[in-house]
Amino acid sequence: MTHHITLRARVLPAVAAAGMLVPVVAGAAPASAATAPQVSCTSGKAGLAAKLQKDITAALAGRTGTVAVGLRDRTTNTTCTLRATTSYDSASVVKVTVLAALLWDAKKTNRYLTSRETTLATAMITKSDNAATTSLWKQLGVTKVKGFLTAAGMTRTVPGTGGYWGLTRINVTDEQRLLSLITAKNTVLSDNARAYILKLMGNVVTSQRWGTPAGAPSSVSKHVKNGWLQRATRGWRVHSVGAFKGGGHDYTISVLTDGNSTMNYGVTTIQAVSKAIHRDLTPTASAASRYVPTTMPREAYVAVPRG
Repeated sequence: MTHHITLRARVLPAVAAAGMLVPVVAGAAPASAATAPQVSCTSGKAGLAAKLQKDITAALAGRTGTVAVGLRDRTTNTTCTLRATTSYDSASVVKVTVLAALLWDAKKTNRYLTSRETTLATAMITKSDNAATTSLWKQLGVTKVKGFLTAAGMTRTVPGTGGYWGLTRINVTDEQRLLSLITAKNTVLSDNARAYILKLMGNVVTSQRWGTPAGAPSSVSKHVKNGWLQRATRGWRVHSVGAFKGGGHDYTISVLTDGNSTMNYGVTTIQAVSKAIHRDLTPTASAASRYVPTTMPREAYVAVPRG
């Protein structure tokens, strides 16, 4: 059975009827509560959607800025979304797309990456090296990047222009789609390509391993890519996407934010949401076993136009 919960519905004690759980929904929410997008969750596991919806909402209570959230757990057929199609400047999160596009393009001609490409890809993902990203972005060209986005079904992602790959417009729906392609067999990326991307995302330097891994138990493998940048409008963009497997779960998380007053404010918001998700999916893991990110998060600050 799939359980669907939104903030508009209050889940009351289940009523047994004909062997099924029947949700009881309260009356309409006040008009003021309906003005902002609300967390929506579904799950094949009884009670999990309600728990996630409640805890993600609580993690965002009182936070400023605009936050988008995506969660998918294959094991329990669980999804959560908030502002799924809202667009954000990508910052360094786009580097996973660049690597996927490179591997997709190489697959078309049945070739391996060159030693140069491997060196650049490793630096781009594990250390978020901007120069390496620029080299691969120029090598691919926007046409090939768009070709990959079309093949991947990332229909709302718009590559940055003028060489500003960090201003690629991204959204939770497409980032979750990309993570899905990286973590499950498909015709877009080869098995070797998927394993390679996950390997690099699993070897990100400690100072950049913040965000979505926060609160994940030690039994879960952690693969992450983050990004941030500041602009004159909408303040700091701070994002984190991650893939996690273990503890009886196989899940991906994307949290995109802007309108943050500082970089650390955005990091704190992302980690509050991530901790809630990991805790709800793996409630039996001890607090001592859960990952605690560095208190001094770092990330490459990407170039943006002046003004």
